[in-house]
Amino acid sequence: MKLTLASKITIIRVALIPLLVLLMYLPGQVAAIAAIILFIVASLSDFVDGYIARKYNQISTFGMFLDPLADKFLVISVMLVLVERGIFPGWAAFAVIARELAVTSLRLFAVEKDRVIAAANSGKLKTAFTMPALVIMMLPVLLPTWLITALWVIILILTLYSGWEYFFKNMDVFKD
Repeated sequence: MKLTLASKITIIRVALIPLLVLLMYLPGQVAAIAAIILFIVASLSDFVDGYIARKYNQISTFGMFLDPLADKFLVISVMLVLVERGIFPGWAAFAVIARELAVTSLRLFAVEKDRVIAAANSGKLKTAFTMPALVIMMLPVLLPTWLITALWVIILILTLYSGWEYFFKNMDVFKD
């Protein structure tokens, strides 16, 4: 299998995740800012690889499989560190992770039926909100509790709604 440029960017995003988590655990503001910058770069690489894949016709089965997983690993890894820090509630992170696993399972089930489930607008909105919200939660400053609560509540609502929408619009994949 020949890797496309888009797939290589996705692989780099996955490879950056352990470094991101390490930076989040290192003490000091320099490490915190480096983690934020790395998270932003990794998040933006999702848009870049998608753009390249579409513009240069580099859409591949490998890319369609790895790209959403890379996004999930990126978000979940940051979210779990924030849970450990007491910034993001564990039960809310569990709900987000459960949704991600459910939608991924739905997509894999659809592939078995030769069907690709494209990203829904609600899923894109969820991602567009979640990435900057996580950046704000990663800031090495004391943020007001109401702001942190509002951010994770909105992430949770968008996540659950988009998960519901994926299943509601694609229930027919479960029919024989």
